[in-house]
Order: sequence, then C-alpha cells, then structure tokens
Amino acid sequence: MTHSTRTTLLTPDRLHGWIARFADAHDGLAATADTDGGLLLTMRDGSSALLSPPWPDDGRPGRGTDLVERLVSLASQERRMALVLVRRGGYAVGVAAGGSLLAHKAGTTSARSRGGDPGVAVAGRAAQEAARILSGQSFEYLATGGDKPLVEAVLAAPALRAVAKRPRLAALPVADPTSAVLHKAAADFCAIRIRISDTSG
Repeated sequence: MTHSTRTTLLTPDRLHGWIARFADAHDGLAATADTDGGLLLTMRDGSSALLSPPWPDDGRPGRGTDLVERLVSLASQERRMALVLVRRGGYAVGVAAGGSLLAHKAGTTSARSRGGDPGVAVAGRAAQEAARILSGQSFEYLATGGDKPLVEAVLAAPALRAVAKRPRLAALPVADPTSAVLHKAAADFCAIRIRISDTSG
C-alpha cells in the first residue's frame, strides 16, 4: 500500500461538491474530526483530506449545523489583508478584501548592470512600495509568498514594523510576482486549503 500527498485550493462555494466526489472515489466517508489544523475527513479506503480555513475564527466562527457548513461559513467571511510577494525576479504588494485587490503595485528591479545583488535591490524597492501602498490602509492579516528570506528582508524595513506584527496567513508559493500573480494570490489566500493523502495498493 502506498500513500501520496498533494495540496489544492478550493473556493468555499465548491467545497460540498468536492467532498461528495472525493468520498465517492474513496469508498465513502468514514469519519470527520475537528482538529487544530482544520477539519479532517477520513475515507473508508484509508485516504484522508485535511480542510484548513484561510484564517482563524478570531472570535468570529462560522455558523452552520455541521462541521462542513461551519467551515464554509468561516471561509466565506470577507476579511482584509496586506499582501507582500517577493522573488528575485520582482515584487508585488497590495491590500485586498474578499479576494479582490483594493490597491496594489508590482514591479521588477535588477542590479546586475550595476554589479549589485538583484535580491537586495528587489527587497529595497518592495519595501518602499509596500510602505507607500499600505500607509493609511486598514487590514487584519499579513499574507506573504515567494522567497522567504527576501520577504523577511522587506518586512524588516523600519517603515513596515507595524505591518510585520500583524497576524500572518499561511504563506503561498508563487511564481515571479506580477500584477496577474498578485490578483490570483489575493483570491488564493481566501481559499480553503485541502491537504489530500491518497491511499492505493
């Protein structure tokens, strides 16, 4: 018997249908459990799916008659976040609510022609733009993605100290940040994360 794992993102409105299809493909649902990591669904063939909401309930839990409905309700709540995506190829920063960007900036910076480190140049420019975009904006969470050391370098800027202290959502892997990548990330950060463990053999 072998196990394989993968992670997928799903919008709340699609969750009930996804669970039904997953259960059908794995001999039916055997058990559900509310865990610290999210809602764990165990199938009769031994496969499982851990459904994690995009954010903590923060005193605003989801409503519903069962665990799945409460998870969908929680994930459907509109919350505001600051986004900071950085890779050596570029940066993208913004503020989003309900999966849509309210303000944003994306760009690239290269120091190769000047003999410098492009990563340092990108982090410096990203910090400047993040301070400009996020100044005066209200948001609950910090959402990051890309190259972790570069993200931390951006957030270490004095002008972003308050931003860096905000509660963080789970980071996302992203391609070189562009405006399109930032728009997608704004929606993905609102999605339910599903970690699937398939059993075969």
